Amino acid sequence: MASSDLANQVILATASYDHTIKIWQAHSGICQRTLKHPESQVNALEITPDRQLLAAAGYQHIRMYDLKSSSEDPVINYEGVTKNVTALGFQEDGKWMFTGGEDCTAKIWDLRSCNLHVSRIFQVSTPVNCACLHPNQAELFVGDQSGVIHIWDVKTEHNEQLIPEPDASIQSIAIDPEGTYMAAVNNKGKAYVWRLSGGTGQTPITLTPARSILAHNNYALKVKFSPDSTMMVTTSADHTARIWKTADFSQMTELSDSSQRWVWDVAFSADSQHVITGSSDNTARLWSVETGEIKREYTGHQKTISAIAFRDVLYQC
Repeated sequence: MASSDLANQVILATASYDHTIKIWQAHSGICQRTLKHPESQVNALEITPDRQLLAAAGYQHIRMYDLKSSSEDPVINYEGVTKNVTALGFQEDGKWMFTGGEDCTAKIWDLRSCNLHVSRIFQVSTPVNCACLHPNQAELFVGDQSGVIHIWDVKTEHNEQLIPEPDASIQSIAIDPEGTYMAAVNNKGKAYVWRLSGGTGQTPITLTPARSILAHNNYALKVKFSPDSTMMVTTSADHTARIWKTADFSQMTELSDSSQRWVWDVAFSADSQHVITGSSDNTARLWSVETGEIKREYTGHQKTISAIAFRDVLYQC
């Protein structure tokens, strides 16, 4: 495949407190487009499954930008939200979107019509920080500021609660692509991992505690699993990201740099060999998972990078 075709398959977007979203050429570090997001910071970024749109969650709104267009303005605007939208993601076929927010709700949005509308609402008692959809596309795991993880069956509306550490705000939740592990990190730097079973057909999901890790000595911000399910990455206010082996949850690599500050977001490459981080020093970095070496830096934002969306393709040799 020609390098130009390959580049077109890779989408890297970063959002910043400078009220812009930048689209990058991932392999070169060159910024290709800058999108306007003037009303607020971006709390979460996600690429639609068909790779056509980039969704940005902000204060009291959701914006969607056309990735194939040269326009710097959104093509879809939704204003009917109160407070910050903190979490955003898509059902694998793009039929619906989920969000979580400081209005103490998680919502399911029907995307099959031109007008975004909420089809289901899950109410909790405190602001929602994060949400993650199980690979079975049926259960939404919702983390809130009181330390509760809610497991919401979006079809039956049944829900259960999990409290790994009372009054420790759940900052991020991730489930590995195989549906084997679920992890959550909190504002005390802890990472909790559960082994998952069931969740197919009529069999309910069972969670078995697998590991509790003091992943960071400061506020933990994000957790993600690698596409091959062999690694987990956590990020923190301690200026680092750390990679853990899922075989025994021992630390594998620390990603640190003298100029890096709070690491707000992180994403793995499709081949699980690299991660991209976004930091308060206005810079995104591409790292080698194995060596912890910085391979590329993406500079141009004027303020903190608060969110990343990254989608590339695993090519078979």
